[in-house]
Amino acid sequence: MVFTSKINNPKKIRAVKPRIISLKLLLKPVGRAMSDFKMIKEDDKVLLAVSGGKDSLSLFHILRHFLISAPIHFELGVVTIDPQVNGFEPQVLESFFKKFDTPYFFETFPIVKQAEKSIKGNSYCSFCARIKRGLMYQVARREGYNVLALGQHLDDLAESLMMSMCHNGKIQTMKAHYINDAKDLRIIRPLVYVRERQVADFAKTIYLPVIKDSCPACYQMPTERAHFKQWLLTEEKRTPNLYKNLLRAMKPMLDETKEDLND
Repeated sequence: MVFTSKINNPKKIRAVKPRIISLKLLLKPVGRAMSDFKMIKEDDKVLLAVSGGKDSLSLFHILRHFLISAPIHFELGVVTIDPQVNGFEPQVLESFFKKFDTPYFFETFPIVKQAEKSIKGNSYCSFCARIKRGLMYQVARREGYNVLALGQHLDDLAESLMMSMCHNGKIQTMKAHYINDAKDLRIIRPLVYVRERQVADFAKTIYLPVIKDSCPACYQMPTERAHFKQWLLTEEKRTPNLYKNLLRAMKPMLDETKEDLND
């Protein structure tokens, strides 16, 4: 199934030309990724995880576009997990999604307090991600969604690859499409062909209500991911095709569903 974009009512193109051009730049790689990895199928119910950051909010607009223009029928809902971090206020997202008549689910859990009791600071990120993912799965099952969409992009995949090789001696990264351990949910990452700077430009172009993250582990101290992000961006100046080459190398690892799903 090939996902393509359709822009209706050409009379309006002149009035919102910057926005349409920016969106079109993202639609092509996202549509190609969804087709390459067969991410969305007929009558799927897709639950998008939105933290309030530029990546997930941008992906919401992209999926809404395909919701209208894709040659198949699917449904779209949104979930936000509030980890109860001081300074992080995702509650404002509810009014945003009401404007788009999109089902919205808001779950709150004291992840920070739980982490302080259970783990050391250097493993906080993995602990937080694991708890959040579990809560997203709960919402998806409760509300009848069979697909969970996440907002990681090509930069995230490249950084994960380098971290895994350098620290764990393993050639692995995030998957574009896979099935959870319980075999009842598919997880997709439609932005795997998109660069972070493209998403950032799009978010600025349409003035998305990006919420500042105040995670104590990620934003109050340097992280390994931040180190590798800077290293890759610096190396890209010497090797302009760096991310294109990394994507080619990672692509065979990105889909774990071929043996489990019927095409």
